[in-house]
Amino acid sequence: MSANLVPLEAFLDLPDQARLLGLDLGTKTIGLALSDVERQIATPLETIKRVKFGLDAAALLKIAAKYEVAGLVIGLPLNMDGSEGPRVQSTRAFIRNLAPLTSLPIVFWDERLSTLAVTRTLLDADASRAKRAEVVDKMAAAYILQGALDRLLRMAPPEQDD
Repeated sequence: MSANLVPLEAFLDLPDQARLLGLDLGTKTIGLALSDVERQIATPLETIKRVKFGLDAAALLKIAAKYEVAGLVIGLPLNMDGSEGPRVQSTRAFIRNLAPLTSLPIVFWDERLSTLAVTRTLLDADASRAKRAEVVDKMAAAYILQGALDRLLRMAPPEQDD
């Protein structure tokens, strides 16, 4: 795999005040979410309509540059038993093609149940089918990114008082 595919721990060494971008790669869209500069809160950002890889990658990297993103968190759609199916293979292929186009570190994050959890939240909020379709991908990206942010916060060494 690529040199910029890193374990989550590597994100602990990123510069302060640098944002992360979360991605939920679908077959028709790419949901995006952005962290705050303290890397504590993930917010749904936007959805990219997939066209073809070159255009999708260019749009994604343009957004990453605009928000001065320091790393990418990619949802990995594992099967419920943890095995890898066709969707994982297509996600890995996308990242294999994207990695040479950027120096950003990339980490995979288990996204099992992310879309289900987001859909359930939207149903509880009584969102219409059209509204759910419009926001589910970027909300799933935020769910994925928030999971990684929460894990990073638990991994960070405690602050030292001087």
